[in-house]
Amino acid sequence: MYLQPQDFVKSPEALARRYTEREALEYTRWLATHHYENFHVVSVLLPRRLHQDFYNVYAFCRWADDLGDEIGDTAESLRLLEWWRGELDAMYEGRAAHPVFVALKGTVERHGLPKEPFADLIRAFVQDQTVVRYRTYEELFAYCRWSANPVGRLVLHLCGYRDAERQELSDATCTALQLANFWQDVGRDLEKGRVYIPLEAMERHGYSVEQLEARLENDAFRAVMREAVGIARQLFLKGLPLARRVDRRLAIDIELFSRGGMRVLEKIERQNYNVLARRPYISKAERIGLLLGALGRAAFARAA
Repeated sequence: MYLQPQDFVKSPEALARRYTEREALEYTRWLATHHYENFHVVSVLLPRRLHQDFYNVYAFCRWADDLGDEIGDTAESLRLLEWWRGELDAMYEGRAAHPVFVALKGTVERHGLPKEPFADLIRAFVQDQTVVRYRTYEELFAYCRWSANPVGRLVLHLCGYRDAERQELSDATCTALQLANFWQDVGRDLEKGRVYIPLEAMERHGYSVEQLEARLENDAFRAVMREAVGIARQLFLKGLPLARRVDRRLAIDIELFSRGGMRVLEKIERQNYNVLARRPYISKAERIGLLLGALGRAAFARAA
């Protein structure tokens, strides 16, 4: 029986067991296909030869995320994230033991994946346990440098792209996706005691953290969110050219994520920026529409 991370770490048997490569690959595949995401973790459009590698990388990210957000105790989350960092180090030293790292080891070797993006993601989840307010957008962008951008860079590495130009475009897209998620989840993050809207931006528009915690939606809050949505949209537009600089199948996935993120921003605008009362989301029908639009644009570009 497979276990989610928060259950796995409570099982002495699961932690002590030695996993074969086959068992490890089956576990990461199960983990990647049994967790809700806005878009499926591995699109059918990606080359089949990369599916398992994406499952393996996703499983690492899922574990790090859940150790930070699903444990329910800050001190224990910090302890487990340090343990997870030790398991990462062990894999790069040739001593993989945890099933995620047993599976991931082959992906790292095949694609020459550096340790830095994985370590950066752990750093972000540690930061989430210790920093719950950001003073400026610059501080928030620095956080996204650890929490979001490494994922895009890992995807580029898996698909054979290592140049600085594509990485810069990917960083813009990933930061934009992170911001869109923050603006979509303002209410949910409040329940965790976290505020990602920069304090300086709220002060500039005459809005306070106390009003936010009281879930007060007024003209000042709408002005804050209007500015925040605009900044995220600019980053999406900056990153969109990446879809024209990669393989067509990867391009469709990139455009799906970008257009999906921009659709979230549009929904925030349509509900007059009141994300405190209702969380905007993308329906299944809208996802299909986004996919058809991306396929159409890719076909047109190929014909041109």
